[in-house]
Amino acid sequence: MKPVFRLGLCAIMVTGLVACSGGAEQRRQAKDDFDYLNTTPLSEWQTLPDQAPYFSTNYQIPSQDFEGEVGKGVDIRPPRQVLDLVPGARIERDSRGVTLAVVNEKQLSSLWQTVERLADDGTIPVAQREENQLETGWIAWEKEDSEHQARFRIARLEQGRRFALGVNLIEWRAQKGEQPLTPALSERYNTLMTNLITVSHDAALRAEARRIAQQQQSDIPISFGTDRSGLPVIIARAPYDVVWEKLPAIIKPLGFSIESSNQSQGTVKTRHVAPSDESWQALGVAPISLSDNSYTLLLGDLGNRTSINVTTSKGKPVKEETLKALSPALKAVIAQLGNAPTP
Repeated sequence: MKPVFRLGLCAIMVTGLVACSGGAEQRRQAKDDFDYLNTTPLSEWQTLPDQAPYFSTNYQIPSQDFEGEVGKGVDIRPPRQVLDLVPGARIERDSRGVTLAVVNEKQLSSLWQTVERLADDGTIPVAQREENQLETGWIAWEKEDSEHQARFRIARLEQGRRFALGVNLIEWRAQKGEQPLTPALSERYNTLMTNLITVSHDAALRAEARRIAQQQQSDIPISFGTDRSGLPVIIARAPYDVVWEKLPAIIKPLGFSIESSNQSQGTVKTRHVAPSDESWQALGVAPISLSDNSYTLLLGDLGNRTSINVTTSKGKPVKEETLKALSPALKAVIAQLGNAPTP
């Protein structure tokens, strides 16, 4: 008998909160009674003699057979979502599986390297492996549904200028008797496998960005300019990943605390509280005229450069004068961090 790999969802950071502490069967089924299954069937409406019947189409129930589970067979778990962790990727889902369409061949190669690494270190069991495709061994998702096991085909897809990673469930079995593979289950397991890959890929990119940020770019040149549409913007002359990793430390002395961020979208939601006059004097720059409020920092990937803009809580760009004042303040903080002794 072929071995079954059990993947712990908490270990790969793709699991949601589990509402109950019971087994997989309890998480899938509703806890209330199923008396509604004993409801009296609908009967034909009876009219009085000589009465002209009238029926509103607003409440008309279609007369056809509907396929689907009822009672204990209904899976009440919320659907899984493919995590948006690959910048610029487009997620396509159909009956066959999940297709992650990426921007270019370089990004696809990076994703495929992640798949190969997961296969090499044994995270993904391999039943068959080719240059641009592999089939996994049997996998059971611990804490998600350990009674079901699945095998997947993961493929590198290239056609013309289209680059994508495909994840398709190809075989499925249940420990207890014959259980059909429903479209909902198929979509769920394809999503779990896709997230395993994208989470690992994102973690590897972040680790590499931190390594590069530590080894180089201790001084990130900052300038004020305009973007392609002519709007004012701050330009950091460093790659996007490097600026992203350093940004929290750079903006903290300027009174910004991060509330949430999304690297793939380039958004950093912050709360600003003006620093003291002594803090501005220590930096050697004039105070920024920003009121204590919520702001969003928008980062754009320009290749070897990164654009930075700031919008208010209402989504409107801050005044150009404010952005101009922010530019030397960022430059002063970066210089201060670069001169700080290494702990």
